[in-house]
Amino acid sequence: MTGDLTYPGGGVRLHVEGPLRKEMRITPSPEQAHYLLHVMRAKAGDMLSLFNGRDGEWRAEIADVTKRSCTLVCRAQSGPQQAVPDLWLVFAPIKKTPTDYLVQKATELGASLLQPVFTRRTIVTRVNRDRMRANAIEAAEQSGRTDVPEIREPLPLEKLLAQWPADRKLLFCDEAGDALPIAKAFAQKRPSPLAEGGEAQRATGEGDCSWAILTGPEGGFDPAERAVIRARDGAIPVTLGKRILRADTAALAALAIFQSLRGDWD
Repeated sequence: MTGDLTYPGGGVRLHVEGPLRKEMRITPSPEQAHYLLHVMRAKAGDMLSLFNGRDGEWRAEIADVTKRSCTLVCRAQSGPQQAVPDLWLVFAPIKKTPTDYLVQKATELGASLLQPVFTRRTIVTRVNRDRMRANAIEAAEQSGRTDVPEIREPLPLEKLLAQWPADRKLLFCDEAGDALPIAKAFAQKRPSPLAEGGEAQRATGEGDCSWAILTGPEGGFDPAERAVIRARDGAIPVTLGKRILRADTAALAALAIFQSLRGDWD
C-alpha cells in the first residue's frame, strides 16, 4: 500500500536544487535517498513534497526504486512560492552547537539571509558554511518554508560596515549602552509598524526600507566597535531588556520581536 510519507511533525518535505515542473524527474542525493528508503521505508508510489526556493511546493511520487536510489517525479504544484521579509541576521559566530541551533531557529523565524561577522571579541575564527546551509535546509524542510536563507561568507566587522547597503537599516542590539526596546524604537520612527504601504509592502520591504539585525559575540562588542556602529546612518541601537542573554538567545529574541512587529506573523 502506498501513500503520503509522514513523520510525527507532518509530511516529508525535501529541498532540491533543480527546477520543479510537472513530470520533471529528479534524482535525490545519496543522503536523501538513504533517508527515504531506509529511514522512512519509502516504496514506489509513495508521495512527498519538494521545494527549491523558486518554483513553489510540488507533490512528487517515488518511482524506479532500487536498493540505494530512486527517482522523484513531480505530479502537481501544491503551493506557490512564499515570500519572507527581507530581513538579514548579522551575528558573531559562536561555538558549534549553539551556532547550529541559531541557524535552525533563525530559519524557522523567517530570516532571509545569515551573515556571520567577526568582531574583536569573537572567539570562533572559522565558520563551516556547508554545515550552516545543511542546518538551514533541514529547518526549512521541517518548518514549511519554500526557500532557504542565503548563507554568506563571514566578514570582519569593519569590512562589513564599509560595504553596508545605504538603503538597509541596521537594528543594533547594544547590550552596553543607552537604548530603547525594539517596539519603542520603532514607535519613534513612525506611529505604527504597519504604516506606509500595507501588508504586501511590509512583506517585500517596498514602501519602507530593508532591515538587518546585528548581535554580538559572547563577550559583547568593544567600546570602539559600538561607537562606530552607532555613528552610522540608519543604525538604530536597541536593548533586549535588563537580563544578560547568551549570544544565540539574543539573536533569536531580536528576530522574534522584529517578526512580531514588522514581519510575517500576521
